[in-house]
This record gives sequence, structure tokens and C-alpha cells, in this order.
Amino acid sequence: MLREPTELEIGEDGRLELPMGILVEAGLNPGARIVAYSVGDGRIVLRRADDAMTELMTTGSLT
Repeated sequence: MLREPTELEIGEDGRLELPMGILVEAGLNPGARIVAYSVGDGRIVLRRADDAMTELMTTGSLT
């Protein structure tokens, strides 16, 4: 659960900027590699790349 909920806007170029506080709270530092994907119900998931790849190789899918 986010302790600092923030409303964001997708720019005309399709980019989205996340506040540093949200990234820090999630344990992500500048330069961290992440994977972004949609779970199909309107949610977008951001995961550490290593964690996502491990799950994908172990289970064959991302949850």
C-alpha cells in the first residue's frame, strides 16, 4: 500500500514520471532495472527485473 498516493498524468509523448518517494518506498533506487506489464484489469505492475525474470522462468508467467 502506498503511503504517499499521487495522481499522475501521462504526457503527450506517452511518458509517465513517478515521484522518487514512491520508488524509495518500494525499495527501488535510481538506475534500477524494472519490468512493467499490464495484468489486464486496468492495473499496471512494476517489478524488479530480476524478480520478474525469476518468476517467468519458474512459473512460465507473470502474476
